[in-house]
Amino acid sequence: MAIRLSVLGLVLLVFLSSTLPILSLYEDQVGLMDWHQRYIGKVKHAVFHTQKTGRKRVVVSTEQNVIASLDLRHGDIFWRHVLAKHDVIDGLDIALGKYVITLSSDGSVLRAWNLPDGHMIWESFLQGPKSSKSLLVSTNVKVDKDNVILVFSKGYLHAVSSIDGGVLWKKDFTQDSVEVQQVVHPTGSDVIYVIGLVGSSQFEVFQISAKSGELLNHGSETFSNGFVGEFSLVSSETLVAIDASQSILVTVGFKDGHVGFQQTQISDLLELSTETVALLPSSLPDIFAVKTNSFTLFVKVTDGGKLEVLEQINGAISVSDAILLPDGQQPFAIVENGDSKINLKVKLGNDWNSDLHTESISVDNQRGSVHKVFINNYVRVDRSHGYRALIVMEDHSLLLLQQSGIVWTREDGLASISDVTVSELPIEKEGVSVAKVEHSLFEWLKGHMLKLKGTLMLASPEDVVAIQEMRLKSSEKSKMTRDHNGFRKLLIVTTTAGKIYALHTGDGHVVWSHLLHSLRKSEACEQPTGFNVYQWQVPHHHAMDENPSVLVVGRCGPSSKAKVVLSFIDTYMGKELSNINLDHSLVEVIPLPFTDSTEQRLHLLMDAEKRAHLYPRTSEALGIFQRQLSNVYWYSVQDDDGIIKGHGMKGTCISEGSDEFCFDTRELWSIIFPSETEKIISTVTRKLNEVVHTQAKVVSDQDVMYKYISKNLLFVATSAPQAIGGIGSATPDESWLVVYLIDTVTGRILHRMTHYGSQGPVHAVFSENWVVYHYFNLRAHRYEMSVIEIYDQSRADNKDVLKLVLGKHNLTVPISSYSRPEIVTKSQSYFFTHSVKTIGVTYTAKGISSKQLLIGTIGDQVLALDKRFLDPRRTVNPTQAEKEEGIIPLTDSLPIIPQECSSGWIYAMRNRPDLIDLGQSYVTHSLKVEGLQGIITIPARLESTSLVFAHGVDLFFTQLAPSKTYDSLTEDFSYALLLITIVALVAAIFATWILSERKDLQDKWR
Repeated sequence: MAIRLSVLGLVLLVFLSSTLPILSLYEDQVGLMDWHQRYIGKVKHAVFHTQKTGRKRVVVSTEQNVIASLDLRHGDIFWRHVLAKHDVIDGLDIALGKYVITLSSDGSVLRAWNLPDGHMIWESFLQGPKSSKSLLVSTNVKVDKDNVILVFSKGYLHAVSSIDGGVLWKKDFTQDSVEVQQVVHPTGSDVIYVIGLVGSSQFEVFQISAKSGELLNHGSETFSNGFVGEFSLVSSETLVAIDASQSILVTVGFKDGHVGFQQTQISDLLELSTETVALLPSSLPDIFAVKTNSFTLFVKVTDGGKLEVLEQINGAISVSDAILLPDGQQPFAIVENGDSKINLKVKLGNDWNSDLHTESISVDNQRGSVHKVFINNYVRVDRSHGYRALIVMEDHSLLLLQQSGIVWTREDGLASISDVTVSELPIEKEGVSVAKVEHSLFEWLKGHMLKLKGTLMLASPEDVVAIQEMRLKSSEKSKMTRDHNGFRKLLIVTTTAGKIYALHTGDGHVVWSHLLHSLRKSEACEQPTGFNVYQWQVPHHHAMDENPSVLVVGRCGPSSKAKVVLSFIDTYMGKELSNINLDHSLVEVIPLPFTDSTEQRLHLLMDAEKRAHLYPRTSEALGIFQRQLSNVYWYSVQDDDGIIKGHGMKGTCISEGSDEFCFDTRELWSIIFPSETEKIISTVTRKLNEVVHTQAKVVSDQDVMYKYISKNLLFVATSAPQAIGGIGSATPDESWLVVYLIDTVTGRILHRMTHYGSQGPVHAVFSENWVVYHYFNLRAHRYEMSVIEIYDQSRADNKDVLKLVLGKHNLTVPISSYSRPEIVTKSQSYFFTHSVKTIGVTYTAKGISSKQLLIGTIGDQVLALDKRFLDPRRTVNPTQAEKEEGIIPLTDSLPIIPQECSSGWIYAMRNRPDLIDLGQSYVTHSLKVEGLQGIITIPARLESTSLVFAHGVDLFFTQLAPSKTYDSLTEDFSYALLLITIVALVAAIFATWILSERKDLQDKWR
């Protein structure tokens, strides 16, 4: 019996030792620790497709270069394409009822997409000698059973086949110096009118055959005052413009190519003031809209060309283009912004006094005003016409209105995140259980039995669904209180629309959102931009009765001298506590490592005159800062001039009108890079709140190396000026990269290295004592990643490991930038297969866990690569001691494990389980974060885990454990299996003891 048990144990041990550890994700684990949200961005074009056959949808293009087809029932995305950053979409239409036509790249690329599934049918490149306005015009003209698409771009008018994208004919407008403004195709006609200007006063109209491109007629007339702004087309033969003095409305008729002007003084229609006047860009039948700063005036053009005022509407409004109904009517929509309401009216131009349709719908006032409106009609049961409206709000959200209600809403403002920070959730109140008992004992046992079946791979598809639902329900991941592992937090994000959101890390839902009314577009703030968010108040211990808050900094323009507004937001409630309009410019915000008694962090705001302004403006904060005045340093980088300067504090400002919170600075040092050979292309520093567990690093030969840990280090990459362009813009002999490590307190260059024959862009990340950067090697025609590690030789005497353990070494001496450091650097370069958009690194609470690089690839995925692959001490044949330390054998490239490992690849790696065990994988699995812009990592309270948030057009969040979850049990741990195993072991021990006693008794009776 004992022999049989021994044989069985040996077989089991051999089986377990022959298995290969593979990192994978079970089907029922999807969505437990990560979430993915898809967005499209702010809509600028929309075309409805609501035919009786097929799904009803609306096709849109956005400012984020997204083309998408949305379900009209729920707002879900049927299909979507994200174009390149430079491939800006200029026009959108539907041809033949089955193709989506897009014009992009300044009118040079015309594409057709299959309407049902979004597959590209054809692509046409339209070339021309000069840049010009890009216009896409849909027609019903047929040439040999082929519908014609008209495109004006690059100085040419092109007639393109809607079937294959071939150019049927094109007309040159470059020789006449005509700036084309409009291309008009009258319905049912074979004639095209091309309208343009020579200079600002000479009006030109060309009458062209739509079928052949032949010039039929040409008219030209000079208007002495000149024109300004856009033209407003009111009919197929009439348009309206404003003269250069903005005092006259000019009605222009161009029937059959004959040009005629008719002038009307604006003062005859409305009372003139200092307000600016402009024409709304809309296409309405016989009507145009004049917009001022405070109201909009609707004017009708009569048959004789005279102007008649229809209505004046005060406040901000939006007007849709007119749509054509089967009976020939052309309704359009006017949307007025009320107090938390949207007032929608559908009108006809020939019957202004009556409304075809009116609605008043309540909306969240945090969405702001209406920016755009698109309407579509449908036929009701009683055969009358109903209307639906697609609304684009100020916060970039998208709403569909129908039958006096909001059918669906999309938070597409989250596609344009500008900055991210984190806030903790409230602590669980006393008397409230952290884990509520939601199931009876029977359900609890049933749940663990399902887990057991899943572990033993006996679960049916229905059981898998039940297990996933049970985990999602019991995980409490969306609970609005902190958890003991620190997984539940609030992601505080700002968007380019001037809105701030709080996203729950559990499932990504919006906890609250707040539109910054102090930074809305207005006369005082014409171009709100540059929204950044900083930690302002993070309560701990004695200040727990205070809610945490963040500081949002916004500018009213790209200039450093533009108006600046500070807004303070409560991160629990989402309310604006206060806001400040600064009376000085703002160049940079510097968070300081000091807090006052209420846990408010001190910040320095640097203005264009190199003066520092202290916030919060309290006497306590002022006292704290003055005590640390001599220890405050900062640096500035002037990319265009190739200069880096270091600054220190000097004292209170002495200029007139300054207060006690203003401080003058002095220049301490400067580094000027020679403009003929070097241009700054990238800078990066360490994260200020990064935690380093230990400065000592014990290497394989039991020696000790000490990391050079300094928060004052700056990594700078410069490039040859002729290699600043794209890859291949310079030859290898003309290209080089130079990288520097600079101490920002003294300006001392600690390390310099040159990569000849290499070119940017350079993406870098700085952590602890190492920096990793990515660039392109022109000589090898491959991307490379290099690593530099910095070690402190001044502590070389502290190499006694016993002293290190007992704490008798002198590691408590503070590091001073003024004491000349004795450093040594180790570096290595590796080939890398991917182009990179951004690089991040994992951070943990105590800095004990190993590091992983988070690489945002050109394919909009996030790759987790163990830092050990970028260890500069890698050798071709590492010793046994180095292998035990974890040194990987040196290769010329960084191996990227494919997403789907084939059986052949697994077999090839059987002898190298150490490479697989490094956890190299795509964090995003098979998903993409379209338009990837940034990767944010947040340490959890659990030391093994780091939280990762990637944002672009999409959002993705997950948890990573670079060193595995060595300090916790996973959520899917089967307690039932553990209990059964313990019971089985106890029973086996008891049975073995009985058998052993019986055998001993039998032996004694022999």
